[in-house]
Amino acid sequence: MTFYWFAQSVGVLAFLVGITMFFNRSDRRFKQQLSAYSAIIGIHFLMMGAAPAGMSALLNSVRTLVSLRTRSLWVMVIFIALTLFFGLGRVEHLMELLPVGATVISTWALFRTSGLTTRCIMWCSTCCWVIHNFWLGSIGGTLIESSFLVMNGINIIRFRRLQLRGIDPFKVEKEVKAQDESPSVQ
Repeated sequence: MTFYWFAQSVGVLAFLVGITMFFNRSDRRFKQQLSAYSAIIGIHFLMMGAAPAGMSALLNSVRTLVSLRTRSLWVMVIFIALTLFFGLGRVEHLMELLPVGATVISTWALFRTSGLTTRCIMWCSTCCWVIHNFWLGSIGGTLIESSFLVMNGINIIRFRRLQLRGIDPFKVEKEVKAQDESPSVQ
């Protein structure tokens, strides 16, 4: 197996890890799975010679885990600055700006939004990644991001329909968050 096909197989592995991510109603599980996917696809991009995308995806992985612990504005700004520094420093083609921009908007979404809003912003970010991955020739990357686009789009519509019927599809997540924020009695 040539290195190229080995790199492509890492992309396919990322596809398998990420395929069910958008079915999670739990923001915590969604973010954990997103982090694992981002780490694997980041390695794939670096192997494919796409340093800006690789750096953006690896930063996505760390950023997503950190966003589970804090929604601090300063932490968000640090991750956006790191994304711009590492991503823009290696850009050789205009298409390489897409994953950097996608990472910036998804960073903002993970730190400043929740529920359906997060998923809508992530959908827009995914559009940028689909275009980039197709341009790069990443089989696994194009498959997974295209799948994310379709699955997240379907789930956005499904969750919105539930909201229009008066059902909060993110109620369980909000209850868990409220329990985590309430003072414990000892």
